Amino acid sequence: MLFGSGLSGLRIMAKKIITLFIRDNAVNLLVVEGKQITKWASLELEPGLVRQGLVVDEARTAAKVKELFDREKVKTKKVIFGLSGVNSVYRIITLPQLPPAMIPEAVKREAKRVLPVLLEEFYLSYQILAAPRGETHIFLAAFPRNVTDALVRTVRRAGIEPYIMDLSPLALCRIPNEPRAIVVNARLDHLDVMVIADRLPQVIRRLSVPTEAESLSERLPTIAEELNRTVAFYNSSHQEKPLDSTVPVFICGELAEAPETWESLVGGLGYSVSPLTSPLESPDGFSPNEFMVNIGLALKQLLPEKKEANSSLVNFNALPEAYRPKGIALLNILLPVGVVVGIGLLIIMVVLIQVSAADTAVLRAELAPIESRVVQTRAEIAALMAQIEATEAQIKPAEDAAAVLSATFTDLGRGRKRVSVDLAWIVILAGSRVNLADIAHDGNTVTITGTAPDATNIFTYARLLRRRFGLVFLPSITRMGEEGFSFDMRLEHRE
Repeated sequence: MLFGSGLSGLRIMAKKIITLFIRDNAVNLLVVEGKQITKWASLELEPGLVRQGLVVDEARTAAKVKELFDREKVKTKKVIFGLSGVNSVYRIITLPQLPPAMIPEAVKREAKRVLPVLLEEFYLSYQILAAPRGETHIFLAAFPRNVTDALVRTVRRAGIEPYIMDLSPLALCRIPNEPRAIVVNARLDHLDVMVIADRLPQVIRRLSVPTEAESLSERLPTIAEELNRTVAFYNSSHQEKPLDSTVPVFICGELAEAPETWESLVGGLGYSVSPLTSPLESPDGFSPNEFMVNIGLALKQLLPEKKEANSSLVNFNALPEAYRPKGIALLNILLPVGVVVGIGLLIIMVVLIQVSAADTAVLRAELAPIESRVVQTRAEIAALMAQIEATEAQIKPAEDAAAVLSATFTDLGRGRKRVSVDLAWIVILAGSRVNLADIAHDGNTVTITGTAPDATNIFTYARLLRRRFGLVFLPSITRMGEEGFSFDMRLEHRE
């Protein structure tokens, strides 16, 4: 299903939509009827109840949620709620064209190969996208089990039965009515940067902001640097269609309330900056900036007109299967009818048995020649079994050879995954301060050559790499006159 953000293009389903989002410092409730926001409310949470999206004190947090619903007189049935997205991973993967029944297992196998996480500690949700003939494109999200389980337990404790769940970055990506855009959500303790291209969230980054930087002005250089780094990362792998100055930047959170910071945010990138706006009608006094995630959650059930739809194509229910409401058992509905039908069938069966008794004698007379053929067939089967045993003796060496090849392919796959993750971190950590000229990776050792305008940038880059690789060597740093410094660097994983 497609979801747009242009108000004129929304076809509204005739029902009430209730959304809930538990932030680290507040619980947000939003009610939408038709295309109109009819009720909104927020209740502050004491520090420590929720940390980085994880509900630490489930009992007290559930009590706050229940207090909010009771105060606003909102029923708790069919609530759409948001997950913070902390430590979540997103990918667009490509598989061969497969039968629908094979896709879940294929997605799980590919996720194990490409995601840098332990799948046992994460839930997976995905959506099948349009793809060329012969391919299957999948939008994949992996999010922590402990965060999800704690949130579901909390809302259930508050009397809310889970219905639909979404991740907050995906909810925010649903709001802009643009096929290509950048969304920046700056909050006191975290930063979300999302790149949307071809109506798909291509890059989603969530970063914790140092708590010692209390004011927005203190955190602005970090926010601008991360925006610059995200754009550079996307453009490095999409050189045929990079994010140029025509791509709009939408902001929410603290930045939306401080227009004097917008020019510093984009710096020399040349992007236009504007606040992320709600596509829904709202009463006077409503501040959409504080409820953007709730608005994105509500848009999951607002259908756009196809001719006006430019918003994100990604819209799936991330609520794990184990928590989804169970349907009404058909047995409870059909049992009374089945009893009546069964009695009728029993009467018919009695009549049929009487008729069949007369036919049994005739069939027994015809059975003797059939039994003779059965004996002959069994002899033939015995001969075939002997041949099969001889063949199985030849299969064992072939299976042993196949096992050796499978182990070899598995090792190669792990090596490729490790190289891919290493290269991504090397490029991301370089940022705009270090220019990389060459990277050589032999599986255990990485050799990097590059330049930087200042030697300090090289040492900073080396310290960042040491957190990832463990061992970093700088064999040489050479001054190139006014152009800066060139360097050679060798990285090794600490086993």
